Order: sequence, then structure tokens, then C-alpha cells
Amino acid sequence: KQGIRVSQKTVARIMREEGLRSITVRKFKATTNSNHPYNVYDNLLKQNFQATAPNEVWMADITYISTDEGWLYLASIMDLYTRKMVGWYIDTRMTKELVIKALQRALNSEKPTERVIHHSDRGSQYASNDYQQLLQEHHFQVSMSRRGNCYDNACMESFHSLIKKECIYLNRFRTRKEAKQAIFEYIECFYNRKRIHSALGYVSPYEFEAAYYANQRKVAA
Repeated sequence: KQGIRVSQKTVARIMREEGLRSITVRKFKATTNSNHPYNVYDNLLKQNFQATAPNEVWMADITYISTDEGWLYLASIMDLYTRKMVGWYIDTRMTKELVIKALQRALNSEKPTERVIHHSDRGSQYASNDYQQLLQEHHFQVSMSRRGNCYDNACMESFHSLIKKECIYLNRFRTRKEAKQAIFEYIECFYNRKRIHSALGYVSPYEFEAAYYANQRKVAA
């Protein structure tokens, strides 16, 4: 942003000189169970992670956080175009209520007026009758990853990898309350508003979204 171009080799050299190392990504671990009696839906995206406007495609997934008091589960919903986290919720149990509350937050925040593609894995939480009913009430088009294929939801896997490397793995959470506060600050104060994103031309999700709507107003005028 300041107009200074730095090569990757230069960054690597400075990191070595300063004793800095990147945090190792841990192996992918499935958090949902696809063995259930509910209906599953076709994969509409087929790893084509492209959108032309906000509220066109929403990606959803669940990850886990360890604390000294026990596990927490984070359900997240990302707008594919802006990469903004439009809805998220944390709870102590990985139930359908967890993902329903995340979706309700996203709906209250974004209030989409057009038909949105909702993409998730085939887990019982997302396939449950109550969750699917909420999607139908708001006219979503449902898309699901193939069984056991994390690459079909790569954007959400990437976000959960980021939040673990940049927030969760850097801290030992003694209480669930500590973890919830840290995750709130990461998502709402840092990731959405400040963290630059390579897929967005190295601006934050909020900046990218604001530029889109500014351009729409200019075109309309």
C-alpha cells in the first residue's frame, strides 16, 4: 500500500535474521459427520470459487478450539466475493443450533435480497431438517461438498487455518470466555476490517466491499 515492493526472498532473509518462523499448519481434521439420514445436495461450485457480487455465494463450516475448560466449536459463514465473515457463532456443543445461530446472524447482518448459494459440507448439522428449512425460508440454493473432500470448501478451510495460526495457536485459553473474546476480536476487529487478503488485491474484506458498493453507486449515477 505504501508503494514498496519486497521480494519473498528478502522477507525470508529478514525472518531468518530476526529468528522468526511461520506457524506450522496442522493436519486437516473433519469435524462433522456425514453418516446421517438427511438429504444431501449436489456440489454446485465444483471448486470454482468465483463470485461477481456480495451475497451471491456463502460458504459455511465448523472448526474446534481447545481451552482448559474444554472444547469450543466455531461455526463460520463467509461471503465468497468479499471474503468477509458475515456470520459466526461459538458454543460448547457441535449441534444444529450452532450452525442455525451463525446463519441467523448472517441473515440479520447482510439481509440478502437475491437468491444466495449456500455451500457447506454434508455434515448432519447442515443437512438437518431445521437448518434446511431456514435456508428454504430465505430462498437459498443449497450446495454441498463431496463426502470427505475438504478441497470442495477450500475457502472456509483457509479461513479456519488462518484463525488458528494467527489467534488460536498463539494462546493458551484458560477459560472458554477468554477464547470467545479472542475470537471476537480476531474476526470483527482484525480479519474483517484490517487483514489484507491476496484474493482481494491485498485489501481487507471491508475495504473490498466498500469499493464494490462505491462503484455500484457511481455506475447508477
